[in-house]
Amino acid sequence: MSGIVGGRVGYEILRRLNKSSATAGWCDGSAYRGRSKLEALLGPDIWSMISGRAVIDFGCGDGDTAIEMAQHEAALVIGVDIRQSALAAARSRAERAGVAGRCIFADAAPQPVDVIVSIDGFEHFDHPGDVLSIMRRSLKPSGRVLAAFGPTWFHPLGGHLFSIFPWAHLLFTEAALLRWRADFKSDGATRFGEVEGGLNQMTIRRFVKLVENSPLQFERFEAVPIRRLRRFASVLPREMSTAIVRCALIARAGEGG
Repeated sequence: MSGIVGGRVGYEILRRLNKSSATAGWCDGSAYRGRSKLEALLGPDIWSMISGRAVIDFGCGDGDTAIEMAQHEAALVIGVDIRQSALAAARSRAERAGVAGRCIFADAAPQPVDVIVSIDGFEHFDHPGDVLSIMRRSLKPSGRVLAAFGPTWFHPLGGHLFSIFPWAHLLFTEAALLRWRADFKSDGATRFGEVEGGLNQMTIRRFVKLVENSPLQFERFEAVPIRRLRRFASVLPREMSTAIVRCALIARAGEGG
């Protein structure tokens, strides 16, 4: 799903575009500076939906989202992440924020919950289909998953750090992009999925298909258009004009926990 310009030519073009373009990053969270990312992505009703409830922050990272939910009266927040270093950082942050008594950080959820929140996760998970199954097992029968993620793969900046200009990640081959990245990153990544945080080339179509084949189903689904392209959203391909995907998922009828 990547690229027509590769080899030495692709690498040299990328190298001349200046490696600082990637280190600056398009998806660095600055768009949410000074406001709640949770509220911006999921809407102001998020606080009433988690108040007094047990919640999982799936892919919690350093714990900022989990801490924010605890501060907004979630009864219990379980931050789940596969990275032990992130879990350790999250525990320290929760302690400093005074909410450690209502936060648990672990690599798996110890109990089913009322709500699972996933922010900017589904374009990064190594095995997103497996994640949907894990989420179902971690939900109470009446629970729901609230997810928001993007940019998806065909978004102008869907390559995240590889989108040094719009759709660069589609123009250059994976091999050329990873060779260029190796000039300033030393982790040895040779595939998009091996970079820090992972990048699974998630498209809207693929996500919908994954949900259709999972023990969860859509309660709500919204492909939010890119603000500057909103007036053209009806004529442009959805894959290329969507800023983020947000949805609510519930258990599929007949699926046990």
